[in-house]
Amino acid sequence: MFKVGSIFIPVTDIEKSTDWYVKFLGVKIIDSWGDGAGFYLPTGTAQLALVKVESPQPTEFIIKGDQKNSYFNFVVDDIGNAHQQFKQNGIVTTEIDDFGGMKFFDFFDLDGNPFSVVNEVNNSPYHSDNIRKMQERDKKNK
Repeated sequence: MFKVGSIFIPVTDIEKSTDWYVKFLGVKIIDSWGDGAGFYLPTGTAQLALVKVESPQPTEFIIKGDQKNSYFNFVVDDIGNAHQQFKQNGIVTTEIDDFGGMKFFDFFDLDGNPFSVVNEVNNSPYHSDNIRKMQERDKKNK
């Protein structure tokens, strides 16, 4: 059975990036090695790993034209508060946008890596409660 284990993020300075991710995303260190560091988030099971690279690498892909999409997003309970905290700390962000009730914005780490932050929409089939129900149903049907 598959589940997301770790998400790898390319960074040019492990020490500075470690401090930044701990301070602004609330990650907790699991372990570090010469060219990287692994972290867990306060909730969920997916882990983050910072991996040292010589020059910034893309963490997004182009959908069409100049429309870009990050490879993953962070879910928060209070998107307004998250946006305000980033702005107050001088972190580059986009404005909060709305897509069918889902609010989102992007922010950028020290290497300019873009990441999306989204809120969950209660009636969405993608809401974590609905996903949990589907997972439980699948377990019962095995």
